[in-house]
Amino acid sequence: MTPFTNRIANIIYPLDDFYQSHGRVLPRIEAIAGVEMPEPYRSLLAHTNDMTPTLEKYCDSKIHLRLLEMFEVEEEEALYRQVVLLANGDETPMEFGAIRINLAGFEDEPMRLIREGYRPLGSIMADYEITHENNPNAFFRIESDVMTREAFGLEKDEMLYGRHNVLSWPNGEILAEVVEILPPILPGEAAGG
Repeated sequence: MTPFTNRIANIIYPLDDFYQSHGRVLPRIEAIAGVEMPEPYRSLLAHTNDMTPTLEKYCDSKIHLRLLEMFEVEEEEALYRQVVLLANGDETPMEFGAIRINLAGFEDEPMRLIREGYRPLGSIMADYEITHENNPNAFFRIESDVMTREAFGLEKDEMLYGRHNVLSWPNGEILAEVVEILPPILPGEAAGG
């Protein structure tokens, strides 16, 4: 494996695990700087805030999950989810992605909600005032493929933008790794975002 391939695999982890488990080849992905993304993607991705409240503010709606796939690896104390984030009410897809959540450190009620798979992790963290840090460590553009077209309801191929983010506990231990990909046309974009 070349260093570039390793780098790409790292910036889309754990989404690459879901592709691999379904025998699918990753679409073309290009690592870019956050400033290279056009608006509104740059404002929605190039920051250190949780994505859920950022997207809720942008679309002026609460957000929930459509769970595509979830599994738990007990020996890792980890939960993996592949999801689409949807705006409440009109069900507009706001994000497609995958997350690996380290369950150690969560109290019973937040852990129950995480395993339930309806609410985004960002909403749970906000509601329970769970202190953490966001460390986006990569931004990318990715060609749409079967998985992203299905997630966003796309009829044709589009260039999509996303980020890889590492959430950490205050002590620096990894809380979660997440890949967040935005749809090609976001609500409010036509009106200037």
